[in-house]
Amino acid sequence: MKATGIVRRIDDLGRVVIPKEIRRTLRIREGDPLEIFVDREGEVILKKYSPIGELGDFAKEYADSLYESTGHIALIADRDMIVAVSGAPKKEYLDKSIAQAVEKAVEERKVVLMSKPGDHKYCDLCA
Repeated sequence: MKATGIVRRIDDLGRVVIPKEIRRTLRIREGDPLEIFVDREGEVILKKYSPIGELGDFAKEYADSLYESTGHIALIADRDMIVAVSGAPKKEYLDKSIAQAVEKAVEERKVVLMSKPGDHKYCDLCA
């Protein structure tokens, strides 16, 4: 990511405000967990934390089970990207961002069933 040159001060409680433009670009929402790292050069690194990403093996097994029982492609995603794939080439889906419509459905806790290819509202990669 390109350096933006934005300088922020730490308040008396140790808080730093991440500018709105950066949060919007990185899709960081209020309440999102962030991991904090310090590298060898002493730089502080903030990374979005995905609890589902930590369960990678379990997510893969769950996707495999869904695919075997339904015969349809199974994708497991966190709030930002696809973390497990079964029944389709991994290169096409794994680590890809989810569509805005899917993100909205997740936020609204909506159940979505896609029964035919071309439901582009929910899948930018569907043909």
